[in-house]
Formats: sequence, structure tokens, C-alpha cells
Amino acid sequence: MTPDEVLALAEQGGRAGCKEALFSLGDQPERIFPEAREFLTQQGFTRTLDYLAAMCEMVLDRTGLLPHANPGVMDRTALERLKNSNASVGLMLETVSVRLMRGHWPHAKAPDKVPSLRLRTIEEAGRLSIAFTTGILIGIGETMEERIDSLFAIRALHEKYGHVQEVIVQNFRAKAEIPMANHPEPSLEDMLRTIAIARLILGADMNIQAPPNLSYGDFPRLLEAGINDWGGISPVTKDFINPEAAWPQIGKLRDESAAHGFTLRERLALYPEFVSREQFQGPHVRTRLTELASADGFARADDEILAGRAAIPDRRSWSDRLRVTGAAESEHGEPQSGGQ
Repeated sequence: MTPDEVLALAEQGGRAGCKEALFSLGDQPERIFPEAREFLTQQGFTRTLDYLAAMCEMVLDRTGLLPHANPGVMDRTALERLKNSNASVGLMLETVSVRLMRGHWPHAKAPDKVPSLRLRTIEEAGRLSIAFTTGILIGIGETMEERIDSLFAIRALHEKYGHVQEVIVQNFRAKAEIPMANHPEPSLEDMLRTIAIARLILGADMNIQAPPNLSYGDFPRLLEAGINDWGGISPVTKDFINPEAAWPQIGKLRDESAAHGFTLRERLALYPEFVSREQFQGPHVRTRLTELASADGFARADDEILAGRAAIPDRRSWSDRLRVTGAAESEHGEPQSGGQ
């Protein structure tokens, strides 16, 4: 996208009530594709990461949308610059399994998927006090033990730096045009089990998301497993990673959240518990957050617009919720939650 195209789309999002601009892109395509290098040269850049930073700065300055960049593996220099214009930054860990980089496994020809490189990016963000979103991708051939190892790796980095604001549990979905078109998808029960394990490993205070559009009509059950975030819902763009999966309607999310004991509220690209922690914000981002955030860190109530909300069910304490769930299950003769 050219700068004019980026700005036009961001302005369209602002008119629709969006407050976050998600920049999602592949890892440094200029290293492989000559057309990417040519485009960057035309724009006056040599690295995609530098062009990304410039576009984030433009969007923040010109539209007031809070950028959230998700560009793959990043070095310290790129992260330092992105902090100036991004409310938060993201990189999916996906898995710590090096086994999946061998032979016929899905990461065999993807050098940017090396787990140590992804973990190093997440750690570098922690050193720089950047609020970070990460997560795991399930159903690509990993074992349950490898999923658990990945979750513990995320927990260890968060315990060290306190910067992981959200962990996504995302399920693989097959598409006709990809090499894994015939690979079996994880079942809903497998997804629910993994979310529940993530909640137990990461604790009551971690924000855990699972994309509702990737579970189709069964998405309300994700709440039962332990998520407290639905992710971003756009009125302007489709899910470019999974274009076949339409976003759910905000009204439907609100109704289903309420049916499970939650209140749907709008969050910003920076989670409420990070809004008051100034070390996680560059000065330009902080100025905009002051305009958008209410006293409790969520989006201001008088600024709410249903379209384009990054929606989060307002949770009770998860320890309380798990105790309630355990009590309800025990009445039906099923295992209790262990008082977590």
C-alpha cells in the first residue's frame, strides 16, 4: 500500500468509529522479492520495517488512530522506533517446536519462524517496555506438550518483563490455495481444551483471546473455556488472514457475552491495565490515549461507536469465575476446577 492508500483507509476507519489501525505484514519481504525492494526504493526506504514505522507515525499524527504493528521478527532498532507511534506491538510466537522446521513440516521453508528469533523479539520488546501481543497457533502438527511448552515460554518472558498484554490462541484453518489445504483442522473441543490450559498456565490476570470468526457459529463456547477478549472487529476491512471467515456482528457478541455473564466493553489497542503505566507509552501515543481512555483504561463511554470496536468482555476476577464454574460442574458430578 502506498502512503495515500494507507491514509485513505485509516481515515475511512476513523469515520466508522475505529480507534485502532492494525498493520499486519510479512517478515521483511524485500529480502526475497525484487518487487518489494523496488516499491521501497520508490518510497525512499530500504527496509519494510522503516517504511512501516513511517506509516504508523503518519496514521497517528493525521488520523488519531492508535497503531498496532504486527510485522514479524523485529530488531531493537525497529522496536525502538515503533514504540514512538504504536500503542502496542505484536508477534505470534506460534510454537517453540523446532521439529516443525524440519522435513515436510509447515515451518520447514520459513526461516522467520525460528522459535528463538521470535522469542528474542518478544524479549527485546520487554526490555524496551513495549506492551506486547503474542500467542500460539494450534493444529499445524504440534503436540499438546509443545503447545504447553510454548505457553510456558510466553509466561516466563512476561514474568521477567511484565509486558505481555494479551495471548491469542488461534486455530489453524485450511484454505484451498495453501500447501496445507488438505491438513485436518483442530476440533472445537481441542480448541476449548487448549484455551482452558492457557488460562491455567497464564493465570487469572492475563488477557486471553481467541478469534470468534474462526469458530464460526460455535464462538460463544470460547467464553466457557476462559477467554476474556474477542479481538478487533472491523467495519471497514475483512480479516485478510482469513478472508473466508466473516466478522461476527457486535450485537451478537454483546448478547452472547451477556448470556455467559459478561458485559461487552470497548478496549483500546493498549489494554486498560497498561494505560496508566507511562513507561509503556511514547509521548505522542500518551497524548492520544489521554483523549481516548476513560478513568478505568477502557475507551471513553461518550466516544463509543458500535462499528469497529475492539471488544473485550468485562471480566470478573478469573479466580472467582473458575470457582463458580467448578461449583456448577460439581453439582452435575463433573470434575471441579481445583479452586483456581
